[in-house]
Amino acid sequence: MKKKLLVLFTTILVVSMLSGCIFIEKDSLTLGSRNNTESIILSHVMGQLIENKTDIDVIYKENLGGSTVVWNAMLNGLIDVIPDYTGTIVLTYYHEEPGTAEETLATTKRLVDKDGMIAFNTFGFNNTYTLALDESKAEELGIVTFSDFAKVSKDFRLGAVFEFIDRPDGLPGFQKEYDLKFKEVKGMDHGIMYRSINAGEVDVINSYTTDGQLQMYDLRVLEDDKSFFPPYHALPLVRKEALKEYPEIEELLIMLEGKIDEETMQKMNAKVDNEGMMVEKVAEEFLIESGLIEKN
Repeated sequence: MKKKLLVLFTTILVVSMLSGCIFIEKDSLTLGSRNNTESIILSHVMGQLIENKTDIDVIYKENLGGSTVVWNAMLNGLIDVIPDYTGTIVLTYYHEEPGTAEETLATTKRLVDKDGMIAFNTFGFNNTYTLALDESKAEELGIVTFSDFAKVSKDFRLGAVFEFIDRPDGLPGFQKEYDLKFKEVKGMDHGIMYRSINAGEVDVINSYTTDGQLQMYDLRVLEDDKSFFPPYHALPLVRKEALKEYPEIEELLIMLEGKIDEETMQKMNAKVDNEGMMVEKVAEEFLIESGLIEKN
């Protein structure tokens, strides 16, 4: 009997590990992040601030996957704190209509509350979708807005992250709104997009406005002149159970409100993606320069 129980336990453990199950260490606060640089940096900004100001044992679960994977981990209590985005929460998770930045934030707070979470006020930046193409090509064709680009889109190959291609607030609705017809659409990881457009493998990419690589390549970022994309203001999202256990983190997360603008976030992303700095160091530098922690 004991042998059978041991085999059963071992099987469950292996299956759980293979399926990417996240094990929570007791008496600790677990911070999760998506599989992109910005999410990991923000996770460490929150985590290092908490570590510096409290005795809480912070555990980082990085590169968990796309937004839906991380969201489900929060819903199931597998992680306690994540950075997330207002537009993603309202439109992608709850399938409701976003509004202005203020309206979308208010809706975010209302929606997550019923699922046992607290959404804090935003870090201060909006990381929304955009399109980017070679600056000289854009200048030659007189392309400034998405509407300008729509007139010539049939001649362009699009490089886009897989999630953007599938999301309802991504490519399907975007194409319909602007009547875009691409010559080809290539799905790829975020980091590969910039190398692909630089190598001439694609002609236009779906960038994010805080991408660090935008400082590295000579690309023109186009304007969403019909305001199709909703606000995507980043904020801390915390499970109520975690706040109940560690009430001191509330004051600390409030300290991050409005501390990071688009330029600051883009520079932090660039330090990691372009200069190869460690995420931990970039987060620490920001906290010190912002006066939130002292240099050791």
